[in-house]
Order: sequence, then structure tokens, then C-alpha cells
Amino acid sequence: MKRLFSLILTSILIFSCEGYDKFPGEDEFRPGKNDSEQTPGDSQDPENPDDPNPENPNPENPDPENPDPENPNPENPNPDTPDEPETPAPSWNYAPVTTSTFGHAGISYIWDESMIPEITISITKDEWNNLLAAYDKNSNNKEYFPCDITYKKGSETHTLYGSGVRLRGNTSRRRPEAHRNDGKHVTNDADWQHCHFGINFKKFNKDGKYDIQGIRKFNLKWFKDDPCYVREVFCYDLFRRAGIWTAAFDVHCRVWVHVEGDSKPAYYGVYEMIEPYDDKFINKRKQWFGSADGNLWKCSYDSHGPADLRSPDANMGLDNDKDDFTYECKEYGTTYADAKAQLQDFIKKIKGKAHGTPGDSFYTWIKQVCDVELLMRTYAVSVAVGMWDDMWNNGNNYYLYFNSTDLYDYKVFLLPYDYDNSLGTSNGIDAAKQDPYNWGDKGVLMERMMEYEEFRAIYRDELKRLVDPANGLMDTESARQRILDWQSKIQNYITNDTGEDMEIKDRPASWGRVGDYRLMSTSNNYFTEKANTINKLR
Repeated sequence: MKRLFSLILTSILIFSCEGYDKFPGEDEFRPGKNDSEQTPGDSQDPENPDDPNPENPNPENPDPENPDPENPNPENPNPDTPDEPETPAPSWNYAPVTTSTFGHAGISYIWDESMIPEITISITKDEWNNLLAAYDKNSNNKEYFPCDITYKKGSETHTLYGSGVRLRGNTSRRRPEAHRNDGKHVTNDADWQHCHFGINFKKFNKDGKYDIQGIRKFNLKWFKDDPCYVREVFCYDLFRRAGIWTAAFDVHCRVWVHVEGDSKPAYYGVYEMIEPYDDKFINKRKQWFGSADGNLWKCSYDSHGPADLRSPDANMGLDNDKDDFTYECKEYGTTYADAKAQLQDFIKKIKGKAHGTPGDSFYTWIKQVCDVELLMRTYAVSVAVGMWDDMWNNGNNYYLYFNSTDLYDYKVFLLPYDYDNSLGTSNGIDAAKQDPYNWGDKGVLMERMMEYEEFRAIYRDELKRLVDPANGLMDTESARQRILDWQSKIQNYITNDTGEDMEIKDRPASWGRVGDYRLMSTSNNYFTEKANTINKLR
């Protein structure tokens, strides 16, 4: 009998163990591991679960102790195929957004303000000459060129081989080396020039793991026309302090460019390192967007005119390496044609016939397709910092994200973008004294929103909250202190090999002196004058 019982017990144990997955290899790359010298094939791609992983060939059953950095929830390891249907975004209480808000290791590491990272772009002479030639042929090209990136933070160094670098910018795009020597690089005697760079660690390594704790891209932006070296950093920081979770992360960094054959890298000075708006940005915030499978549009004033949301026949196109569009589709969920039809329908409905009273067609529709409170709070921050080059005043510099591919059933979100022309730098309106209720005349969406006292009240209350000294957001003293803290960290690193922007000065851009405001001086201070304007609102 004892023998029979033992046989039965053994059979039960064998049966229960069938199908039990092996634990992934201990040498598998894990977020947070010292990845100073990464090589191809270290692990499964954390942002592309379709990539094969020799250590863990089953992407449906990843290591529970090594969750996807884009989706740190071990109960749902695959962000692209969630276990449950998408649910509406939870409500947001407008608590300050920090690097830990989204539970993403890469955000916490890369955009940590406690240290200033050092970034070196290493590139062969041939590829650098190709980059220069591409600029000369078409200054607005979006072509990437192979390079290696070294990211140093304190005692930690990460080297990303086979990365991609490209030039960025609209009116601010520049050639990184002055045109001499038939347009080719002058070894050890280059005339360096500030410019904006886009960095993609994975551009030329689609089969391996190339990231820093799940981060694969960032933009490097020179402080063009900002002698204070803080304007855009301040604005993105204020968005986050105000609880606007749709804003990107942005910190100071230091940048070098090393062209093969030069005896030393060229020091480009202090830059911004900005989180790009792309599918990964959306996915990191999927909990609040409600879905990461929608359509993302970049909206810009270009040669075809402003992105003012007035005409469904405006210039629209799919993101590519050659063309620029007023409305450029950066990501789409099903087809580009469906994404375009959705944007066109959205534009048509903004121009609904009814005006000004709750219960009319526009009022009912906009509350269905838009988080009105988030939109009005976002725009309050934008106007508070004096962003005149925006959707409302100039038909420029914003993104729209539709969280569904359905033609009619979606939520649309405004993503704030490109805030270097702010805090008193303006060549159009007096950004400190302009009436916040009449900020511009191009953006029809905000014109329609301001017709309703309910929406105006959200906007007005948020403006007043921002400048109230009790809140420490954008009153004169708290703003000046944050600026002083940033400038004290970077002031010893300003001198650079371009010979440009060699000192910190408290003034606006030379071309944008409407009001000629200061940020640090008590005389003609932008923050003081802006608060005076806002506090008069009724």
C-alpha cells in the first residue's frame, strides 16, 4: 500500500511540473546593470518584444524579476498586447510630476537633475563629411549618420556603438562646421558651430539591445538666443511642477563631438537633453493616455502656412526623411489614411456652428473628445511663460495625440513643445502684458474654448495659481531661485570650442526684446510683470 501511495504521489509531482518555464539565464542584461560596454545581442529588446532573445526565446513569458522597463508591471509584461482591454485614463489630481511618476527606470536615470551628464558623439571622418554634404544639399534633411555615443554620468560610463546622429531644428537648424575646404572637415582646425542634434542609439542596430535603461533616443538642443541658458528648461520644469504629465523631461548636459583623426574632441558646451515625443513617450504614459495605439501628429508653421486647425485641406503628410508638413504624422495606429481622416474630421468639428452656451454642439463634442481641464491648465502654463510661438498666437510648435484610431471615438491631447522663445523673448506680442484671454488670432481651438465661461474659469484659476507666491510655482522669488540653482551648476562649463554663447547674461534674445524683460533683476522683471497682468483677470 505504501508503495502504491508513493507511485501516485510521484506521478502527481511529475504532472504538476510539466510546462514549468526555465528561469532566464543569469547573465541576461537587466535594467540597472553596469552596461558600460554593451555588445549586440545582450538581451531581448525591452521596447520591442518581437526581437529574439536566445536566453529567453519565449517573449510571452519574460523573466518576472526583469520586467520590461516600458511596462514595469510583472502581471502584464507585454505592453503591446495587454491582458485586459484598454480602460479609460484615470483621473489626475495635478500633483507635481517627477522622474519617478511613470515608474520607468530610464526616465529616473537619464533625466535626473542631480548630475550633469557628459555626452560625446564619436564619428568617422567620412560619415561626418556625409553629414555636412547632406546639410549642404538639403538643410532640412532628417537623415541619420552612424556614430558611437558615450554617455557619462558621475562614475558611470555607457558606450552605445552604432548609434545614429542627425541635425535638427526649423529656423534654428545650422551646419555644425563652417563651410571651408570644399565643405569637408578640416582636421584639427575645424570652425565649429552650435547646432541641434538628434540621437538614436538603435538606428543602425535593430537586432540588438542598445539603450540606457530603456531609453533609446534624446534630442540635444543648443541654447540658441537664450543668454540665460534656462528658458526652455524652466518651462518644461514648470509644466511638471504644475502637474501637466503630457510635458517632456528636459535637463542640462555637456556635449562633445569627436571626428576621427582629430587630436581631441570638440567641446560644444552646455546643451539641453530633451525627451522626444514619439511612440515610446506615449507608451511610458499609457496609463493616463488610456491607450498607446493611437495617432501622433507634429504641428508646425511651415512654408505652407500655420498649423491653426482651421482647414481640413491643410498640408498633411507622413513623417519621412525628405518632406516637411504643416501636420506631420509621426505615429499611426492602423493606416496613415485613417489617421489623416481623423485629424481632418477633428478640424471640421472645431468649426461647429453653435457658439458660447453649454449644450450646443461644440460644447458637447469637445467635452467628449478632450480632457478640457487638462487642456486649459496646459495652456495656462504656456501663456504664463509667455510662449508666443504657439498654437494660439502663431499656429506653431505643438503635438496632438489621438488615443484611438476610431474616426469619432477618441480622446485628443495637446503636448507642449519647443519653449525656447519664452520668458520675455518675443518679437510679436508683449508676452508679459498681453491679455491672456486674447493671446492670439491663429489657433481656432483656443478661440472656441474661450467662448465658454466654464472653460475660461479653469484657465483663469490655473493662471492665478501659477503666480501665487503661496504655491512656489512661478512667483518672482521662487522662479529666480530655481534659475539661480541651474545657473550655478552650469556656469563653469559655458566656455566652449565654438566661441559662441560664452557667458550667461540676464537678457532676452537680441531679436526678441519686446518689453526687454529680465529674469533675475528686480527691475523690469518678467515674472513680476506677468503676475501683475494675471492678477487683474476677472
